[in-house]
Amino acid sequence: MGKMGSFDLSGMKELQKSLEGLRESSDAFVEACAKELAARLLAMVVKRTPVGVPPKHIADNKKTMVEVVGTSGKKRKFLSREAEIYQKYWSGYSGGTLRRGWTFGDIEKEGGVYKIRITNPVEYASYVEYGHRQKPGKYVPALGKRLKKGWVKGQFMMTISEQELQSAAPQILEKRIQKFLGGALK
Repeated sequence: MGKMGSFDLSGMKELQKSLEGLRESSDAFVEACAKELAARLLAMVVKRTPVGVPPKHIADNKKTMVEVVGTSGKKRKFLSREAEIYQKYWSGYSGGTLRRGWTFGDIEKEGGVYKIRITNPVEYASYVEYGHRQKPGKYVPALGKRLKKGWVKGQFMMTISEQELQSAAPQILEKRIQKFLGGALK
């Protein structure tokens, strides 16, 4: 019979301990990855979300005051129609409500799946995302004009951002996994 050589098993025991440590910290690692992906998606969506601005044709109108001479000879100044509309609907307006509305919640684990819900509670968010119908010819005082199109196209800020993240996620996760495994196996 042949002679058996001797080998040291202490390295294998260290590897076994580090693999057990990996198993224990894997949930925390997956949660951290999910949070990073959610934060990246949220940043992409916020960047793509349009910010409302007052209508230019009203804001640029220089004719704000109209002077009227009454029968008694008194001069009175009134706001022009455009200035009145602007003041009524747009004075003190600051856009960005939809953009500021984006949030993400806590991580939920269902079986082996980790979920994070990204939401926007602003009531018109879905209309901006997917588009909406409107009645052509309807007068909108806030705009100071009549509607022309029957359909307003959606911005798809969440949809496009989600597709971009899905294509970038493998590279992001690969780097994180290599870092995680490299730190545990050293």
